[in-house]
Amino acid sequence: MNNIKRFGVSIDDDLLEKFDDYIKSKNYTNRSEALRDLIRKEFVEEQWLKADRDAAGAIILVFDHHKRELTDNLVDIQHDYHKIIISTQHIHLDHRICLEVIVVRGKIKEIYQLESKLKSVKGVKHISLSRSTLAEEI
Repeated sequence: MNNIKRFGVSIDDDLLEKFDDYIKSKNYTNRSEALRDLIRKEFVEEQWLKADRDAAGAIILVFDHHKRELTDNLVDIQHDYHKIIISTQHIHLDHRICLEVIVVRGKIKEIYQLESKLKSVKGVKHISLSRSTLAEEI
């Protein structure tokens, strides 16, 4: 593990009060832990601006599996991106509605392409991309 460095931060009272409320609401034990997480989050966001980089994430989609040909279309798209799909999990929310989690790792531009293709399939109710990192630089 790297050495821990201490440094001072100047911050106005109102912002510090909001930060302390944030810390409490997220169950951090101190300001340092919260600040480290916020810095890491910013680095992950910055990484996702570089389409040629590798990253990891999860695509979550909700759809009506009774919609004609929808499941086949979703599977066909996933097969086109088998090189970046690590895992999928299919969950039945009720008799009609399914939730699928697709775990991905690969070039950011390809992850966005997969998300875009899945999103455009008629019958998909909701899709969300959770962007994460390979943690090489943070």
